[in-house]
Amino acid sequence: MKRYFGTVVRGIRTPIVKSGEDVAKIVTDSVIEAVRAENIKMRDKDVVAVTESLVARAQNNYASTHDIACDVRSKFSKEFGVVFPILSRNRFSIILKGLAESGLKMHILLSYPSDEVGNHLMNERDLFNKKINPYTDVLDEDEYEKLFGKSVHPFTGINYVDLYKSLAPNSEIHFSNDPRTILKFTDEVLVASIHTRDLVKDELKEAGAKVVYGLDDLLSEKTDKHGYNEDYGVLGSNLAGDADVKLFPRDGQQVVDKIKEILDKEFGVNVEVMIYGDGAFKDPVGQIWELADPVVSPAHTAGLAGTPNEIKIKYIADNDFKDLKGEELREAMVDKIEHKNKNLVGTNETLGTTPRRITDLIGSLSDLTSGSGDKGTPVVLIQGYFDNYSDN
Repeated sequence: MKRYFGTVVRGIRTPIVKSGEDVAKIVTDSVIEAVRAENIKMRDKDVVAVTESLVARAQNNYASTHDIACDVRSKFSKEFGVVFPILSRNRFSIILKGLAESGLKMHILLSYPSDEVGNHLMNERDLFNKKINPYTDVLDEDEYEKLFGKSVHPFTGINYVDLYKSLAPNSEIHFSNDPRTILKFTDEVLVASIHTRDLVKDELKEAGAKVVYGLDDLLSEKTDKHGYNEDYGVLGSNLAGDADVKLFPRDGQQVVDKIKEILDKEFGVNVEVMIYGDGAFKDPVGQIWELADPVVSPAHTAGLAGTPNEIKIKYIADNDFKDLKGEELREAMVDKIEHKNKNLVGTNETLGTTPRRITDLIGSLSDLTSGSGDKGTPVVLIQGYFDNYSDN
């Protein structure tokens, strides 16, 4: 029978998960019930993707601003700098509140015209019009407001400078794209960037900083008093209440392996499982890079490792098979795919394919499918992702 569909993606509704519940059971029960209700046939290499929030909530991986404040006081002895935090109510405001509760004075260094993931403080063209060099110029709060006024984020309508000052009245805000600027004010520094954190830490240490930590070092020690994440600290966390933060899930490998074990046994096929967070795609209008998590996937089964090995059908059709058409072209293309090299890196046949990790690609697909609001589908079933034009 001729096959008409390739990749099929379905968001699966689940019960609303509370702390302490068995996340593996909830996920597998939801998948099994959905598959049976819709009469779906499970196949080898089907992927079940689970949002990180579902896992962290079930793990009760929460902490308070008080917990953050206590950890800050254990690491810093005096006023300290906070370098390159992102502009986000959901991601950083609650962390900042905890930092402020430490009682220590802070110097917050914001990058401009935007943060690491593309949230803008001001219009980039304004820098050109006002002859400001973002590579060298350092601004204080008064200079910033004189130049740009009460600038607000185009999507959220928030003035992040005012918001961060209100949450941390014991702080001064500075604007620079050189992390070493912070050393003019203090030699104790908390690096708040996500993807550049290791490089920034090294720059500061080499420039003479005495104490350097990152957000990945806060709440990173195992404890039974509050949530923690040994790998990422408070990176990947979200606001969970006025004084609470939900941390990135931990022990993810145990979770995905357990889900796989149950589903493989239930359906008699080889299912792949992953946990996903932000999808790592970029908004072409708002210019925001959707990756405020430290990684797209903190845990996945072995079959999701690696990158795609695909040929570009359009390129082959326009070159190798330019004189073929119809069934002859289809048969030639199927044969070409079936006999393609197992390592196509650097060949013309791959021009225009997507050279990214499979978990990043599937994470983007899953994040866009589940959404971030009220769809109620924190589990995603993906079928046919690893199939190609030659598969029936």
